[in-house]
Amino acid sequence: MAVTGFGEIAEKLRRSTVLVPAGGRGSGSGVIWSSDGTVITNAHVARGTPISVQLWDGREFRATVASRDPHRDLAALHIDATNLPSASVADSSKVRPGELAIAIGNPLGFVGALTTGVIHAVGPIRGLGSHSWVQADVRLAPGNSGGPLADARGRVIGINTMVAGRLALAIPSNVVQNFLSVGPSGAWFGVTVHPVRIPRSKAPGGTKDTFGLALLDVEPGSPASSASLMPSRRSGTFRMLCKAPVRASCDSNFCAAITRRSVE
Repeated sequence: MAVTGFGEIAEKLRRSTVLVPAGGRGSGSGVIWSSDGTVITNAHVARGTPISVQLWDGREFRATVASRDPHRDLAALHIDATNLPSASVADSSKVRPGELAIAIGNPLGFVGALTTGVIHAVGPIRGLGSHSWVQADVRLAPGNSGGPLADARGRVIGINTMVAGRLALAIPSNVVQNFLSVGPSGAWFGVTVHPVRIPRSKAPGGTKDTFGLALLDVEPGSPASSASLMPSRRSGTFRMLCKAPVRASCDSNFCAAITRRSVE
């Protein structure tokens, strides 16, 4: 399907996409959200310090983290620059399956790489909690995280975040707008956990069907790291964070969401 002026649309979107180097962990992408220096990317991309942002014309700026929400995997960066080529943003609630989707990013060192596909669905995904995702059959690779998913007019409808099967998952643009206006959602602890069944012999009061949260990883610089929490892998077991009865299905969704495979 031919799109009139597609070359110009793609070039404008490229200029609104930035490279976010991640030190020894490769690199990610970001979107210039406002011309006065606001850049949106994934929280898992903006983890290191210092953070820098490289524009399409090669200019590089030191960035500060204005807001970060690991739960929604979003981060707002700020660079000291003006008159930037900001992206146009669409209402993600109006996105429909079958529409054209464009993804721009910096996968595997290829700056400004473009790929296209169609929207598969918009909404939650089983096993990833209640979060809504823009799901598209565009091909993403390491380095695409934080980059834009756009419609046929080049308007951003989501922030590319991870891959599930053969589908690219993007955080809807409306969620990004809410993040910018409201800020991070809830408290942040900075751990990766997984639900595990507690043997009845060790459960409080011998209660059956009791689950705990096994501590798998601690994010550097997080509150959990400041509290000196460390994952324990002795004898193939993990230290429990809690032993209160919890619903396994709820915990599984939560844990799947925060241990998902990203495309950073």
